[in-house]
Amino acid sequence: MALREGGSMLGTALRPRLRPLSQCVCHRARRPASTAASDELEQNSSLVTAASAAGVVSQFDPLASSRARGGRQLPRSRYQYRPPKYYRGPLHPHQPPPPSDPASREFVPGPFSSSRLEQTYHSTIAPDILALAYTHYPPGFRPPTKAERLREWTGESPYFKNRPRKGPRGSSELPPLRKPITFRNVPKVTGVVVHSQSSEANEDSAYLHVAGMVIQAITNTRVETFKAKKAVNQWGQKKGKYVSVTATLKGEDMYDFLGRCIDLVLPRIKEWKGVRGSSGDSTGNISFGLDPVAVSYFPEIEVNYDMYPPKMIPGCHVTVQTSAVTDRDARLLLSSIGVPFYGKLVD
Repeated sequence: MALREGGSMLGTALRPRLRPLSQCVCHRARRPASTAASDELEQNSSLVTAASAAGVVSQFDPLASSRARGGRQLPRSRYQYRPPKYYRGPLHPHQPPPPSDPASREFVPGPFSSSRLEQTYHSTIAPDILALAYTHYPPGFRPPTKAERLREWTGESPYFKNRPRKGPRGSSELPPLRKPITFRNVPKVTGVVVHSQSSEANEDSAYLHVAGMVIQAITNTRVETFKAKKAVNQWGQKKGKYVSVTATLKGEDMYDFLGRCIDLVLPRIKEWKGVRGSSGDSTGNISFGLDPVAVSYFPEIEVNYDMYPPKMIPGCHVTVQTSAVTDRDARLLLSSIGVPFYGKLVD
């Protein structure tokens, strides 16, 4: 212990004397930026390298080197790995990599940039919705017990034992439960579906072609065509005829379409009140329609207006899919984005 304490005391005493010497050595090892650095830089650029000799090029023969290996394969690398084509369950020994892995079949590079609407959502809209929908629960608060959503079988009959609960009264479908909004489940737009139907396509397929070109131009997404399932005499609809086109938008195309629709198209519609307050499917999806005149306001159609026959430009229905579980939360999200609502609000 005495020797250890003596060594530590000697080091403490010599440390102030050695510090100026170390600073001097470090200072002398530095080189000012103004001095020449020709010795540290390469003189020739990679673009000005000398051409290889003709003999080296002629001797390069990959087939001959492959035959010389005698059929032996090169060692496998990580670039030769291919994930399984089908997912066979969580217990299968061969599991696919996550979609973020470049080796995955579902890997999509990007996004390399975000649209203005997406940036505004993450920086402003999401925090505002979280503040508006915040519910404070003081310490010790216990939520009241809720009644059972499904009814039980009552009675002494053994037929009721282990039998599943009965459905709700008046409807066979139950709406999803609304959980309190936290930073984990702030409502956001998950998809946009643009649908257009042309009844004139039963007689002239040109109407359907023009509708597909228009929807594909304004959405930047390839459309899908659908046949009529039933024959309706009042509309002149025949069963089995192609009458509609649909485009499903996700990711960057979704935000791009919403931004152009809200900033450029909707403000130019004359005497447009907004989206009806009763619009919605009670699960967070809001729909509204655009007539042919409103569709022609899109920049892609307005610039090449002569390419489309004016009488064939169709209207469309736009369905905005959100992660909200009630129409009230979905309406709050779309209102913050810039979609106006009017009339009686139905939650």
